[in-house]
Amino acid sequence: MGSIRRREFIELAAAGLTCASAMGAWAEEELAAGGGLDASGLKRVGRVAPRPSASIKASPLSVGFEVLDRQRFDPTRAYAHLAELGVKWARCQTGWCRCETERGRYDFGWLDEVVDSLRAIGIQPWFNLGYGNRLYTPDAPDEFAVGWAPVFDAGAMEAWLRFTKAIAEHFSTRVTHWEIWNEPNITHFWQPEKPDADDYVRLVAQTAPVIREAVPDATVIGIACAGIKMKYIEACLDAGLADLVDAISYHPYRPKPEERYEGEIAQLREAIAARREGVAIWQGENGCPSQGGEESVGALSDYDWNETAQAKWVLRRILTDLRLAIPLTSYFHTVDLVGYRGKTNFKGLLRGADYTRKPAYYAYQCLCALFDADTQRTPLTSELIDQEKASLQEGAFVRNGRALYAYWFPASLLEPWEPKTLAVRLTLPEGVSVAEPVLIDPLSGQAYEFEKAVCDGASVVAEGLPLLDYPLILTDRDTITRRARPLR
Repeated sequence: MGSIRRREFIELAAAGLTCASAMGAWAEEELAAGGGLDASGLKRVGRVAPRPSASIKASPLSVGFEVLDRQRFDPTRAYAHLAELGVKWARCQTGWCRCETERGRYDFGWLDEVVDSLRAIGIQPWFNLGYGNRLYTPDAPDEFAVGWAPVFDAGAMEAWLRFTKAIAEHFSTRVTHWEIWNEPNITHFWQPEKPDADDYVRLVAQTAPVIREAVPDATVIGIACAGIKMKYIEACLDAGLADLVDAISYHPYRPKPEERYEGEIAQLREAIAARREGVAIWQGENGCPSQGGEESVGALSDYDWNETAQAKWVLRRILTDLRLAIPLTSYFHTVDLVGYRGKTNFKGLLRGADYTRKPAYYAYQCLCALFDADTQRTPLTSELIDQEKASLQEGAFVRNGRALYAYWFPASLLEPWEPKTLAVRLTLPEGVSVAEPVLIDPLSGQAYEFEKAVCDGASVVAEGLPLLDYPLILTDRDTITRRARPLR
């Protein structure tokens, strides 16, 4: 098992199974109180079986494994949980300051352990290459030189390129996706000068060729933009960024994941395509706390969150990205970051105090089981019966010839939601069917027979569908009963 001893992994996995069995109790006792699906009138027919990452061939779903450069969590306590989560990607920060503590001497041992442990459980790491090193930028105010860009000092830049060459060569056969820097458009992560697109593109222009020489099949990712700040992005593109990278990433933190998002994505795609076709966009970092208040820190920490609201947010974030065909979407973070800026960043899928699983973990696990590379968007069309669509969010997909129709209302997750119902007519593409309609609640993973849906082969008419502030999925019973073939 790579860097994890087999006995340790089995023990951790057993602990994970104990956590999984606790999910049923949580779902039964707390879902209704937390604004989940009232299933009292529905017949349960099963649940979406979790799928280990190693059993999934490919997927657009990723998880954050950042800040190990600052040793903010214990990765060995997380691997067993990630093995059962079902993601196929993990974003890792490389930590120049941790790899080079003496000038010219590189120690990648800690990062080897992370990369090999993730790959051993079926998860491919992708690297965020960033942050400074006080050996070369002694004015950096903290020992990790967070955000301290080397591009402003010739000696620091030469050292940065040497480090880039060394780390790229070291991981050339194990890591092919390399993101250059993190959120250079905000002051906290771009110092000592003010954020400037030309300065950032200068950094990329010198760094990307070094990566490509060491890793010929590298995918180079640029910006890792805080938000979707088109003025900064356009400036980077005007400075030639599109000719240097294969993808552009962004971090769209917001209380309502869908708010203004679809329009911004369209604008982003249009701006990139105007410079160069074929450059992808990645949602590289986004998360929601499970707790706000004085002890909480980081993006969105000023709001009054709870664990159920966090789980709903995760479902909305991921399904929004899937419905908009974002090639990769990453949830930040695997575990709460205790001691982050002196407080706790509560965005983890696991609780930082004891590494137990939150409702958000199970919600994401359900989506991972359903939305791997075998599930694709479909031109399935919908029509509400005697109702206006208004702000209804919808995503239509097909898996093994079965339709999956996800829908929800993008209400505030910080306020109580009064459940509603809707009636919908779905027109199915040729070769796609819904023979035995079931309703999946991804918050609990449970599936329910839905007798109020009538199928005639070419369409489905469903009346009395519960409409909630998080996604439900109307699909065929075969979706939850078909077993995936093991990978060979």
